[in-house]
Amino acid sequence: MSDYTFTELGKETRYSDSYDPNLLCPIPRVKARQAEQPSQTLPFIGVDVWTAYELSWLNLDGLPQIAIVEFMVPCDSDSIVESKSFKLYLNSFIQTKFASMESVHSNLVKDLSAATGATVEVTLYEISEYQGIQPIGEPQGYCIDRQPIVIDTYIPDSTLLTTESDAQVNETIYSHLLKTNCPVTDQPDWASIYIFYKGAKIDQASLLKYIVSYRQHQDFHEQCVEQIFIDIMSSCSPTELSVYARYMRRGGLDINPFRSTHSLRPPLFRQVRQ
Repeated sequence: MSDYTFTELGKETRYSDSYDPNLLCPIPRVKARQAEQPSQTLPFIGVDVWTAYELSWLNLDGLPQIAIVEFMVPCDSDSIVESKSFKLYLNSFIQTKFASMESVHSNLVKDLSAATGATVEVTLYEISEYQGIQPIGEPQGYCIDRQPIVIDTYIPDSTLLTTESDAQVNETIYSHLLKTNCPVTDQPDWASIYIFYKGAKIDQASLLKYIVSYRQHQDFHEQCVEQIFIDIMSSCSPTELSVYARYMRRGGLDINPFRSTHSLRPPLFRQVRQ
């Protein structure tokens, strides 16, 4: 397992309510991916969609302002941002005065782009605006969670994945049973995972066994989704594939990695637990 002792994970938390971009802790993606070369060609495209529900600052008269913020971090950025440091950074806005929401936006874009080494797209929403932006629901597809199967593997095992037949399909299947663990604190991370693909029909029982096999796995959200994408491509050989995990929020912040053969952006929805 990679060493993340340089991050704030597992350490005593020191909160700051004064704006401080130095709180952001980048982690090189190459470290998380355990790749040998940073320039290695990625087998996917996509983004990490972060949603912050607890951003607040003061206007010039000292009146608190609030917003919901969506961040789009390209999957080919140099770094991810360690999530605890991201929360501490957002909390540092609380007692800082800004002239406008546009000023807050400018700082968020500047700081996060500098931390990740790529242009991060940031959108701030008034509370009244956000309803309908990310509708709560499920895409058209089939939930595979009611398979009559026996589970005995809780460590990721790609050999569990099989195709049902050579018949070509175009379908969406999903599970609410993805659970992984923080690679340092071992705290549980809960998610629903959505798989959109074209190709030989994936055996749903084998896919569910594979998803559940992550139950005791320790890694970052982004890396878990990338490994699931790679394993499905390798074992099932779809002609098109997108994998999208909607993780439950912690500390007012959720992380939703999306990896695809062909699409840069995921479909717009929030899982009901979000």
